[in-house]
Amino acid sequence: MTDKLGQHAAQTIAAGSKSFATAARLFDPATRRSVMMLYAWCRHCDDVIDGQQLGFRAQETQETQETQETQETQETGGESNETRLNELRHLTRRAYAGEPMQSPAFAAFQEVALGHRIPERYPLAHMDGFAMDVAQRRYVTLDDTMTYCYHVAGVVGIMMAWIMGAKDEATLDRACDLGLAFQLTNIARDIIEDAQIGRCYLPEQWLEEAGIPRQEITAPQHREALAGLARQLIDVAEPYYDSAHGGLTALTPRCAWAIATARGVYREIGIKVKAHGARAWDSRISTGQVDKACLLGQGLAQAVASRWYRPAQRPGSLWQRPA
Repeated sequence: MTDKLGQHAAQTIAAGSKSFATAARLFDPATRRSVMMLYAWCRHCDDVIDGQQLGFRAQETQETQETQETQETQETGGESNETRLNELRHLTRRAYAGEPMQSPAFAAFQEVALGHRIPERYPLAHMDGFAMDVAQRRYVTLDDTMTYCYHVAGVVGIMMAWIMGAKDEATLDRACDLGLAFQLTNIARDIIEDAQIGRCYLPEQWLEEAGIPRQEITAPQHREALAGLARQLIDVAEPYYDSAHGGLTALTPRCAWAIATARGVYREIGIKVKAHGARAWDSRISTGQVDKACLLGQGLAQAVASRWYRPAQRPGSLWQRPA
């Protein structure tokens, strides 16, 4: 990639998601560029809402600065976040209107969205996911959690599939399922990290059944029970990973390889969360280079096999995305 937008997107994905960066290298150059630019936009919007940089919170060097920042956030955070969200929505609509974009992330998004004719309802649905965070939405049932997963990740899977040329509803369902599985895995891995900033995506019904008060999620005495809920969430993700596998047949061989690898990398994170049990949050779980090398090979085998098999029908018991 020699163009500025492409370089910006490549740098963003390299720093913001090493897991997906591995799979992204497998796409053909044109698809890789578009996929990376869409990712850069998603990452940018997420960071704007969360006050982060590439998914990580800035480290202050002086205690007084930390105190001042905390006070300002408490005083104006909700209103400021709502303003930021409205601005992101406004810029998204301007991008679809073909207006000049100053932000590299939005310029990249505009090129991808208009070039691939991605329906505007999908990125706007993604904004609704950010709105849930801004409103500090609480998730009582698993269905509530799945709705959140759809907006922050399922629609991203749909947009990615659209870029790859897969636009039939059945394949978009499978792409959405992969996004749902990714997000369920992320939630399980990040339970403690999310709780430390006042967020909880676990169904509150589950917490109540496990005897974990919502405000005590990070307490050490609840770690074993929390590990049980994480395992339960990973188990929920599994049929969505299975469904996503059935969508490989609709993709070109290189796209199928990339998606099969991404599926394997994220699924492995969930497997490790389950294996670590109560120690799953002692350090951030990820896949190492050896793991990724093995998963690249497995992804290739799955992509090749997908040329000859016919996937089973998507189970009707799975959560269904909105029409």
